[in-house]
Amino acid sequence: MKLLFDQNLSWRLASVASRRFPDSAHVNSLGLSNTSDREIWDYAKERDFCICSKDTDFRQLSFLYGPPPKVIWLQVENRPTWEIAEILESQLDRIMAFKDSSEAMLVIQALSND
Repeated sequence: MKLLFDQNLSWRLASVASRRFPDSAHVNSLGLSNTSDREIWDYAKERDFCICSKDTDFRQLSFLYGPPPKVIWLQVENRPTWEIAEILESQLDRIMAFKDSSEAMLVIQALSND
């Protein structure tokens, strides 16, 4: 599964995640940093990416249009990049099952206990 990391996530995630998710990218590296969510959606759909975002906009597009592309909605608050990478790694089985499912969206929660 190729992940397309949204603007609200660090560009470093693409390289960190590439071990488990080859050919993943960040919107910045693809020249999509100043484009609309709909343009990012269309880009992901055309190129078989799964959008990974903390933003509710892609969640809404998922409800509106359905897959493709699929959306991984991260409810991870403000965490460092390495921690978000660990969260994705810990959810690898769920993510791979999601890839083959008919579901449009996968919610990954890692909220603070504060």
